[in-house]
Amino acid sequence: MMTRIATRAALFSAVAVSACGAAPHDHEHGAGHGHHGHHAFKDPAEWAKRFDDPARDEWQKPDAVIGHLRLSSNSKVADVGAGTGYFVVRLAPQVPVGKVYAVDIEASMVEHTVERARGMGFSNVAGVVAPPTEAALPEPVDVVLLVNTYHHIEARPAYFGKLRGSLLPGGRVVLVDYKKDPDVPGAPMEMRLTPEEVIEEMSAAGYRLATRSEGALPRQYILIFESN
Repeated sequence: MMTRIATRAALFSAVAVSACGAAPHDHEHGAGHGHHGHHAFKDPAEWAKRFDDPARDEWQKPDAVIGHLRLSSNSKVADVGAGTGYFVVRLAPQVPVGKVYAVDIEASMVEHTVERARGMGFSNVAGVVAPPTEAALPEPVDVVLLVNTYHHIEARPAYFGKLRGSLLPGGRVVLVDYKKDPDVPGAPMEMRLTPEEVIEEMSAAGYRLATRSEGALPRQYILIFESN
């Protein structure tokens, strides 16, 4: 958003952390969609050691998150703020005759993720280097997933209003973000939003809440929206 959208890359430059949450500001999904300064990811493979630390699985519970997506074998899904591909390579086998778009504003991250997926034998992954103002998807999709990304985006109603045009009929936007709880590791408290705040913003962007889960994950809530 030409307005600024906070890039996780910048935040990582201030606090380089492991995915297991060793530091107070641990954003483990990737470069994101934003702008709080700029830090180039010149070595995604090195960052992947942190973002894809197996210890992350214990609290991120990727299978539980993917279960909420209700994917079919031919679904088209976009991971916005895909980073090093933590979710992308888990989504790809769920949609063997569908498509997974790895969306990020960092070209090096997108390239890394696509190469990673190809190396694992997934030919259904495509990369999208997006501007900070939109996801820039090449075609409509069934599901748009944002993990630890929503709170970085500024002018969110405008961003997600535009995103409605990238949803197939019945398409959903799935937001996974940190609980506004000082005892929960993750983003700085001043950046976090309550589910009520997110619901209000998404309503302004033309969405209705379909599913709300605050107990499935220890650190994050899951909110699923459909277009009005």
